[in-house]
Amino acid sequence: MDESTGVAPSRTRRWAARLAITTAGASVIILVVMAGLRGVGLLAIGLAGAVVMAAALWWALTRRGLVRMIAVALAVAAPVAVIVLEVASGLLRVLLVYLALGAVATAAGWAALAEAKPTVPRTRSVPPPQQPVLIMNPHSGGGKVGRFGLREKAEALGARVVLLDPAHHVDVAALARQAVAEGADLLGVAGGDGTQALVAGVAAEHDIPFLVVPAGTRNHFAMDLGLDREDPSPSLNALTDGIEMRIDLGLIGDRIFVNNASFGAYAAIVQSDAYRDDKVGTALQMLPDVLTHRVGPRLTVRTKGFAVDSPQAVLVSNNPYRVGDRAGLGRRDRLDSGVLGLVSITVDSAAGAAELLRGERAPGLTVLTTEEVLVGADSNEIQAGVDGEALTFPAPVHCSIRPAALRVRVPQDRPGVPRPRPRLDWRRLGRLALPGNSTRPASAAGHGQRPD
Repeated sequence: MDESTGVAPSRTRRWAARLAITTAGASVIILVVMAGLRGVGLLAIGLAGAVVMAAALWWALTRRGLVRMIAVALAVAAPVAVIVLEVASGLLRVLLVYLALGAVATAAGWAALAEAKPTVPRTRSVPPPQQPVLIMNPHSGGGKVGRFGLREKAEALGARVVLLDPAHHVDVAALARQAVAEGADLLGVAGGDGTQALVAGVAAEHDIPFLVVPAGTRNHFAMDLGLDREDPSPSLNALTDGIEMRIDLGLIGDRIFVNNASFGAYAAIVQSDAYRDDKVGTALQMLPDVLTHRVGPRLTVRTKGFAVDSPQAVLVSNNPYRVGDRAGLGRRDRLDSGVLGLVSITVDSAAGAAELLRGERAPGLTVLTTEEVLVGADSNEIQAGVDGEALTFPAPVHCSIRPAALRVRVPQDRPGVPRPRPRLDWRRLGRLALPGNSTRPASAAGHGQRPD
């Protein structure tokens, strides 16, 4: 029985677990037998190179002038030196075999631990809206509204389109409320995630469906809904052939967010007037003071049974982001789990930066889920980046989750959210590989039958 699913593992998953354990063991044996202590020494050199590079990057971010230049050179030189030493050792082939077997073991482990049926949000078929209203920003995403002919396509599908004038400030939420007052039974946005959040809040307030058209720059919200970010046009098909799901919304103070609210270093940098014109230069200029707490407030993070003092960066998200899967960083597997994601980073030295190589086990990294977060500061105000918008809130600021608050209309045919990679758990792999575990099919689970 697989304790994570309550269902007996399939034969394929069992053999994948056995392959993972066999190839992992073989990689260690080959390294020890063919390279001896020299092979172990080269692994230690590789680890030392990673530590030096992490420490050097910390110095590069927290220093200026000559010290920063030396730190950057050291960060580049460390991995180069490791490669040169490995080639000079004459054991490069052994190391390549070791890495290849490690890659096979990892892939097999992922296959063994993958869920047979990943959790997907519940959807329901719905009739087309009668009076849909879409708010479009013609300058968003470099002009995607015009480039993809979104206005004309939406109007051809029966929607009323309201074009924003970027030259004048417009209260987008007020526009959405006016549309509802005039009879709109669906609200939609073709624009960035900040605008999406404002109108989504109005749709949730009136319990009418919301349509996301990914016409912004990054379109993270659309990505986690499984929409096509390259071409926003197919999202309009939800007007005539759509399904509906309920998702959560985040709340910071009294403002809705669909993605996340960021505090600390990033929030301070995006507040700068120079950031929009020179993002990299502004960040490099401000980071030394922000990361070392010479500028900006010292933050505190409080949630049920947990507290963090003086973190440099805090991210509160509407549902948690993937952390262990590097290929899926920046993605959320679900938007309906009913919890916030919380990630905070506290680093006070180069040694602390090197410890981040330990991932979630690093003492300076906090990763958890919760229903409420209170972010405080030693000042009267807290800067935050909310769905990409630079905002300021009175301190402390309260973040919470509103489960199933928003009805989202999406097209039947859409790319979907890629399946997440499971975390490699070698103990669980060992239990899967053992021949004594149950092999009964999934259909027998829950019917009172004893495992074989």
